[in-house]
Amino acid sequence: MNYIRNFAIVAHVDHGKSTLSNCIIQICKGIKEDKIKNEVLEIMDLEKERGITIKAQSINLIYFFNKKKYQINFIDTPGHIDFSNEVSRSLLACEGVLLIIDAKKGIQAQTISNVKIAKKMKLPIVVAINKIDLPFLSISNLKNNIKEIIGIKDSPILCSGKTGKGVKNLLKTIINRIPPPVGSNRNSLEAIIIDSWFDNYLGVISIIRIKNGFIKIKQKIKISSTNKVYTIKKIGIFSPNKVEIKKLQSGEIGWIACNIKNIHGAPIGDVIVEESNRKTILSKIRKIKPQIFSCFFPINQKENQKFFDAIKKLSINDSSFSYEMTHSPILGNGIKCGFLGFLHMEIIKERIEREYNIEIIITSPTILYEILGKDGTIFYRNDFSDLIKKNQISEIREPILLCEILTPHKYIGKIINLCSQNRGKQISIFYYEKQVSIVYELPMIEVVVNFSEDLKSVSCGYASFYYNFKCFRKSNIVCLEILINKKKVDALTFTFHKDKSYEKSKDIVSLLQKFIPRQQFGITIQAAIGNKIISRANVKQLRKNVLAKCYGGDITRKKKLLQKQKKGKKKMKKIGNIFIPQEALLVVFKMGRNT
Repeated sequence: MNYIRNFAIVAHVDHGKSTLSNCIIQICKGIKEDKIKNEVLEIMDLEKERGITIKAQSINLIYFFNKKKYQINFIDTPGHIDFSNEVSRSLLACEGVLLIIDAKKGIQAQTISNVKIAKKMKLPIVVAINKIDLPFLSISNLKNNIKEIIGIKDSPILCSGKTGKGVKNLLKTIINRIPPPVGSNRNSLEAIIIDSWFDNYLGVISIIRIKNGFIKIKQKIKISSTNKVYTIKKIGIFSPNKVEIKKLQSGEIGWIACNIKNIHGAPIGDVIVEESNRKTILSKIRKIKPQIFSCFFPINQKENQKFFDAIKKLSINDSSFSYEMTHSPILGNGIKCGFLGFLHMEIIKERIEREYNIEIIITSPTILYEILGKDGTIFYRNDFSDLIKKNQISEIREPILLCEILTPHKYIGKIINLCSQNRGKQISIFYYEKQVSIVYELPMIEVVVNFSEDLKSVSCGYASFYYNFKCFRKSNIVCLEILINKKKVDALTFTFHKDKSYEKSKDIVSLLQKFIPRQQFGITIQAAIGNKIISRANVKQLRKNVLAKCYGGDITRKKKLLQKQKKGKKKMKKIGNIFIPQEALLVVFKMGRNT
């Protein structure tokens, strides 16, 4: 065990984690340079296309240093804030952290967030300044910022994942600064499940870290939380290709398959023990609560079962993704899902469409509000329109986030203006040599939907931010409902701050008027808050010329025909089913997501 090093690679988005990871793999002879066409750690097409890491990937490598053979186990973690739970979970399997900082971009918000997580877990941090091959760098200023902003005094290692310069020195530093794992093969088995996914042939495959004891093929193990006993069928590691082995020992990271066909048979964060162990060991991974909610509906309702199976399989691999069944009279059967953020929601949608070939419609995202009832009870809901109508709500409190924004000096005015537009309250501002740290209180609904994109826009991509939940605070939140011919459309219910509700209602009504086709009867589109209509538009009816064949005769005959048509239209309007095209729903949902 003295020759094992387990560490996680963490960084802000696009600071070169995956490129540097691939360089480490090449140096450790994990894969030949001429065979590495793309980043081997970016397994999903989505990761390659978006240039981000979505799922943490574990790699087992061999490296010779001072004539000694070291086993290097590292985990490449996501850098986007929506996947921060992947980082926290990965650090539980490690004894240290490799923090990568882009030499050009410097310290950014997620850099600070990752450092705070590592320090809280009391893990040693090795800092690497990456991309030193780029021109016009100010390394000395960046070194000062590392000491001043994130408080790490150890000298950072200069390297380039692209050229390989300094990477061997980085590996040497990791071996010297990060301690070996603590544990023993002689102790009773204790292993933590850090990730899982479903394989059609092998069942649930789990990535585990052995804290104590060992695991071998045909050994019987028990999942602590369920007390279910399984037999190990296959064991392996990623180096980086999938390799089967016969045994995993204390301190090692690898994968196991036990022919578990129950999708939730091996929950992420659970603990694996020996069959004879009677103690219940609680999970060391805290359950992440969803931040935003949205409903997914398959466009083809005949694919319902396939859609539900896809959701279940995705939930194994992503413990922060929650779901429950729902139904809409317009959209049919679907699933109400919870996500960590807007990007997380988009990734799940694209994975369903690509990996399972199912087209879906997504409703506008909502967040969880704290509701104070008139009877004094406190509860949490993301849709409370029915309670408002029943006059059961005394107070609505929205979640407030404490956000820290890091930006170059010249963008500070635009960023302050952006925060003000999003109902922000400035808490503090600190000036560093080349950067400014601004701390704001911002409503969650303003942050999780499109704040990140707006921040990149006003700062030309140089500003970054991270946030933590602070509290629930009383706010003037209203439910905006859309009525078609005075009937509520349940799929078209939105929550806005009252100050934005009138403007948004006009936009939604106008879009529906544009996209709903004319029919044999007139259609009234209304936006309402409670019993008050605040916006309205009409779609005119199609008219048939019933007088076309009435060339002459008494005027009363023409009046009778027109009166008969009018009565028919009235009856049709009363019993008619209004067709709302999917295009209209998609446009409105998209607009609702950009509130």
